[in-house]
Amino acid sequence: MSKKSVSSPTTRRKFLGGAALATAAVAAPSVVSAQGPISMRWQSTWPSKDIFHEFAVDYAKKVNDMTGGDLKIEVLPAGAVVPAFGLLDAVSKGTLDGGHGVLVYHYGKQTALALWGSGPGYAMDANMLLAWHKYGGGKELLAKLYQSIGANVVSFPYGPMPTQPLGWFKRPVAKVDDFKGLKFRTVGISIDVFQGMGAAVNALPGGEIVSAMDRGLIEAAEFNNASSDRALGFADVSKICMLQSFHQNAEQFEITFNKTKYDGLPEKMKAIIANAVEAASQDMQWKAIDRYSQDYIELQTKDNVKFYKTPDAILKRQLEVYDEVVKKKAAENPMFKEIVESQLAFAKRATQWEQDTVVNRRMAFDHYWGANAAAKKI
Repeated sequence: MSKKSVSSPTTRRKFLGGAALATAAVAAPSVVSAQGPISMRWQSTWPSKDIFHEFAVDYAKKVNDMTGGDLKIEVLPAGAVVPAFGLLDAVSKGTLDGGHGVLVYHYGKQTALALWGSGPGYAMDANMLLAWHKYGGGKELLAKLYQSIGANVVSFPYGPMPTQPLGWFKRPVAKVDDFKGLKFRTVGISIDVFQGMGAAVNALPGGEIVSAMDRGLIEAAEFNNASSDRALGFADVSKICMLQSFHQNAEQFEITFNKTKYDGLPEKMKAIIANAVEAASQDMQWKAIDRYSQDYIELQTKDNVKFYKTPDAILKRQLEVYDEVVKKKAAENPMFKEIVESQLAFAKRATQWEQDTVVNRRMAFDHYWGANAAAKKI
């Protein structure tokens, strides 16, 4: 036997060590595969036919795709497991692993939660309110707020909504007094605002509004946008919609996870979840512009709906009543006061920057689409 064919103890140890590493490398994937993907069952607060439920499914798909299937989120519509207004409790207790809704639906738990979207936003739009949430202290305040009510959730506000209509009515609303005694549907701080304007308010989830109007339980209602309102059947019970309002001028959606379930996820998966929130937030805005504008036209051309601008006197009164409501609630609730002060400080500089910087696009709109539109000459 030649010297080359003889293996020393050192050589054997190296070989065996390398073989062990190779075996581990081969075995590792099979261990992960055996564990399988993490599955989560979610519910939205929206009927399956509403575009909002579609937004919820869009977010879940982004996460599912970005994790390569390692996390699989299934999204059920409102009522599949719990009623729409029961979502927070269900996610907190672990009955559901997560959900998609709006913070204002938790108004009964803690009135300060409605400050994420239920009101004029102190001249901010919904995107600016989200800027306050991420960079102006809102994220920390929301975590503190949920902790104060014992909610075992992780919250991700996202998806800034355009200004919502004043609502659907039997006849155009011309003055503030038209709200006196009116049986009206709204949610959140808007309940207090419309009550302050004289309305008899009933808070209902989105999927129950049209049925209530049809049965005469309410006479008028607001929900959100042309696509949702059309899909839910508002045009079947009313042909008058008033556009522009301060009652929900700066609202956004909310994605919630059960905190225990979320905390147990790998850090890489948490990073994907957070970044998917922001990706879905922008994608939702693009989809909303496309779909809302199409349904706005179809409501007029196919459903014979008449749209009217809300009179300035009503808008001004909304702001006045909102300030009265906020003053009262801030005196009763220290956290409410803390959040309002934080929003005001951020809004003061952000809205000044916006008003000074962003050109009023009405001039360009009239130039291209007005009576003597340049677009007609191109």
